[in-house]
Amino acid sequence: MGCLPIFYQLLCLLFFCLSSQPTLSSSSFAPSATRLCSHNEAFALMKFKSSFSIKQTASWECKDTSTPSYPKTDSWKEGIDCCSWDGVTCDNITGYVIGLDLSCSWLYGVIPSKSSLFHLPHLQNLNLAHNHFNFSKMSSEFAQFTSLTQLNLTESVFAGQIPLQISHLSKLVSLDLSWNDYRTLDERTLGGLVQNLTEVRQLFLDGINMSSINPNVLMNISFSLSSLSLEDCDLQGKFPEYIFHLPNLKLLDLGHNQELNIYLPKFNQSNHLELLDLSHANLSGPLPNFIGNLVSLKHLDLSFLNLSGALLNSIGNLVSLEYLDLSFTNLSGALPNPIHNLRSLKYLSLSGAPLCPGSLNLIRNLVSLEELHLKACNISRIMLTSLGNYFSGQIPSSLTNLSQLKLLDISHNQLEGSIPNEVTTFPNLITLDLSFNFLNGTLPSSISQLVNLTLLDLSSNNLSGIVESDLFSKHQKLQLLQLSYNNLYFNSNHTSANYTLPNLQSLYLSTCNVNQFPQFLRGSKVLEGLDLSNNRIYGKIPKWMWDVGKDSLFYLNLSHNFMTELEQFPWKNIEILDLSSNLIQGDLLIPPLTTSTFLISNNNLNGEMSDLICNGRTNFMEPFLQHLQRDVNWRILI
Repeated sequence: MGCLPIFYQLLCLLFFCLSSQPTLSSSSFAPSATRLCSHNEAFALMKFKSSFSIKQTASWECKDTSTPSYPKTDSWKEGIDCCSWDGVTCDNITGYVIGLDLSCSWLYGVIPSKSSLFHLPHLQNLNLAHNHFNFSKMSSEFAQFTSLTQLNLTESVFAGQIPLQISHLSKLVSLDLSWNDYRTLDERTLGGLVQNLTEVRQLFLDGINMSSINPNVLMNISFSLSSLSLEDCDLQGKFPEYIFHLPNLKLLDLGHNQELNIYLPKFNQSNHLELLDLSHANLSGPLPNFIGNLVSLKHLDLSFLNLSGALLNSIGNLVSLEYLDLSFTNLSGALPNPIHNLRSLKYLSLSGAPLCPGSLNLIRNLVSLEELHLKACNISRIMLTSLGNYFSGQIPSSLTNLSQLKLLDISHNQLEGSIPNEVTTFPNLITLDLSFNFLNGTLPSSISQLVNLTLLDLSSNNLSGIVESDLFSKHQKLQLLQLSYNNLYFNSNHTSANYTLPNLQSLYLSTCNVNQFPQFLRGSKVLEGLDLSNNRIYGKIPKWMWDVGKDSLFYLNLSHNFMTELEQFPWKNIEILDLSSNLIQGDLLIPPLTTSTFLISNNNLNGEMSDLICNGRTNFMEPFLQHLQRDVNWRILI
């Protein structure tokens, strides 16, 4: 710089200094020079933390959403900068707390109007979803967060009215008040939300009673809206067609509003909808051909609608579709050939829809399928035959094309023949339900290779042959096993059956020629339901069974066996206990206080019945006493 005039040297030096300054951002991941959060806000957060108990059950819904669930406030310690606490975000320049995400944090308690939460005036993002605020009234103090752009209070057990003042949060971009215990939402409050939230893009109000609101109030909703979810809001009247044409709308969920009249407008291919759920609403008539213009759709749920006519070829235009539910509609006929274009489809349900017959060969081309629901109906087989709404014939081996399949449900149909070995070759299969058909033959031994199964239901068929209990030794993830009402012989005498099924919650082996309690139940801590009725079990309940499901078992059916003796009822939470039609002798043991149904008729009981049987058991006493009339040796002491 020696050759330059002094003025230019100073100018270059100034430019160098300015360009060397670090850029500041509002991220919580800040450089070491970031200002600490204020003492007042740290104190408010600690006081807020201390007002709650920590209970894992307060965030039980999080397991269904695959959201990490843990007590975030455990990291909040005095003497540590609150900007480093879990769930807390600070502005890097001012140090003010601008974000608080305590979703799925196990918080249990109330949020009163004087809560220290409202001492954080700079909040821009507040997420308290999936906690348990014990029916707190939703305070109008939330409205003082005038800088809020995101507010999420879903599934947090708030109660009372949604305060009108919430509509004053005019900077909100995302608002989720879903699935709480609010009373009805009045039209004034909803109107305020629609009129004042001019920047809102995401609006989720699921589960809020809007029965007194005219849907036309939604006509003033923000033009920039991208997501609108009003599931199960008891909306009534005509839904404004204008909403379907919002230029940025990607998600529209109107499901479970049975009195909501929906008329589909003519869609064009410029529509950006990705999710459309109209299930359980009032939409009838044929499905219009222009449904195929929604080429951006990934999720389409039209289940439980009074649709008529055939599914048109235009459905094949929805090549981005990943989820399609047409269950329990009146769409008829076979699936159209272009459905094989839906190569991205992961979920398909045609349960209870008359378009099922003859469609399996087309389904085999949907190679990305993970869930396939083809259940006919929970109705009698006589009615099913008259409706003509079922799959018949054999299970096609072509289904093996669906190598990604995790769930296969073809229950309540009229399938015949044996279970093909090909069905047992799906490497990722978690659920297999072939119940209530006419399948025959033996249970294929290859079923032992389905090591990821959590549910196996083959009940109510004509299956026969011997089932060795060690067939299930590799099914360590199994939660439900249902083989009842076949012609099977379940052999539980195997001395080699020294394995356990640690995750088994329900075992149903009624009418399976079982002659002893299955050994794989030993040590089970989570068993909830056990049905061994209509079998050939002799003697008494083995002592090792006393520890099986000791704290979890609530349903036990041992009726129509040859049980001769009862020593005790060790199950603390048993609710339904059926020991009828056995050979049980002696005095009646008193069932636990949790028992609501107790059946022990058609045995050889004698002696006296204590009046303790009546204590806290009003639910089952009437049917219980009716059954006792058949046991002539009883004398009742009251």
